[in-house]
Amino acid sequence: MTNKRVEITELNAENWYECCSLEVEENQVSYIEPNAVSIAQSKFEPNLKPYSIRYDGETVGFLMFNSVKEELDGYWIYRIMVDKNHQQKGIGKIAAQLMIDEMKTKLNAKRIVVGYHPENTGAHQLYKRLGFVDNGDRFGKEMAVVLEV
Repeated sequence: MTNKRVEITELNAENWYECCSLEVEENQVSYIEPNAVSIAQSKFEPNLKPYSIRYDGETVGFLMFNSVKEELDGYWIYRIMVDKNHQQKGIGKIAAQLMIDEMKTKLNAKRIVVGYHPENTGAHQLYKRLGFVDNGDRFGKEMAVVLEV
C-alpha cells in the first residue's frame, strides 16, 4: 500500500537487511526490540506479518502485525518504528494508517490493539492521533490501546 511518498511493503529478500540496519533514538531503545529480533520472530511465528516502511523509495522503518486475533479479541500491532534520521516527518503516522488499512483489507479487522511502554510518549501521541483508546488494559509493563474500525 502507498500514500504518495510513504509506502509499506511486505518484507522480502530485497529489503529485510535494510530494515536490520535501522535504529531509533538512544532514549527509545528500551521501548522496542531491534528489527533483526522482530524479523527472526516472524520466521518462527508465521502469523506475524513484517513490512518495511519506505519514504521516497528509501527504507526508513519497520512494522509488523499479527494476522490472527489475540487478547482483547483484536489483531495486534507488534512493531512500528521509524529510523532516527527520519523521525518527526509524519512518516510513522502515515505508515501506521497504511498498516491499519492493510489489516482491515486483508484480515477484515474490526478491532486493532497495540501495546507500548507507558513512558513512550511518542507512541502515546501517535496512537491517540490515530484514534486508539485507552480502556485501562495492561499486559505486564505495557499498556494496550484499542482502535475500533
